[in-house]
Amino acid sequence: MYYSDVTPQHFGNFEANLRFIDATGVLARPGIRALEIGTGTGALLHELLTRGYSVRGVEINQALIDEGRARFGPLPVDRVSGVQLPAADGEFDVVFSFDVFEHIPDSDAHLAEVARVLKPGGSYLMQTPQKWWNTIFETIRWRSATAWRADHCALHTMGELEARLRRHGFEPAAWDIPVVNRFFRDKVRRHLGAAGVAALAVFNPDRLPLAWRTNMYIQARKR
Repeated sequence: MYYSDVTPQHFGNFEANLRFIDATGVLARPGIRALEIGTGTGALLHELLTRGYSVRGVEINQALIDEGRARFGPLPVDRVSGVQLPAADGEFDVVFSFDVFEHIPDSDAHLAEVARVLKPGGSYLMQTPQKWWNTIFETIRWRSATAWRADHCALHTMGELEARLRRHGFEPAAWDIPVVNRFFRDKVRRHLGAAGVAALAVFNPDRLPLAWRTNMYIQARKR
């Protein structure tokens, strides 16, 4: 499945993110309840609901919620205005977010809230771009070293992210999830042009050590 086949907008690497969820097996047990933070236009949420999983979402942008419901029907998505989640303490077994963490100014408050709504032993599955690769990419994309920083305000290295997760009561583990697929190549072509495509032909970031991948996939278990 390719992202543009299921939603009209490109908000993340749908295929890689779904493969990550499947690889962890966290949704496989009966009765699991899950929450997606940052549903965008709802492609991933819709796919998981179609599979029969108990999952709901939150999203900050009402236009994206409306677009998702127009495309997929009445998706169970609540609009939020900050890091606070409309959920009870320990309500979920799994929380996941993809291409979200780097946009949250108060990432400590975000992690505290995720920990609050997770059951002990529950998992926070997250994907976020690696700090230094994303700094290079966004600087080229925006043609500025500063214009993008308000949007990507919480970039981390793997070590920084793991340390922050541990401070909030999580035990993090990195996963090997390849990301160089059609979506990734199209994104490189769209923003970096022919030079980016040529570089990708000789340099595959999926071959790098996990700490230096362009996209970091982390399963953080709540202690």
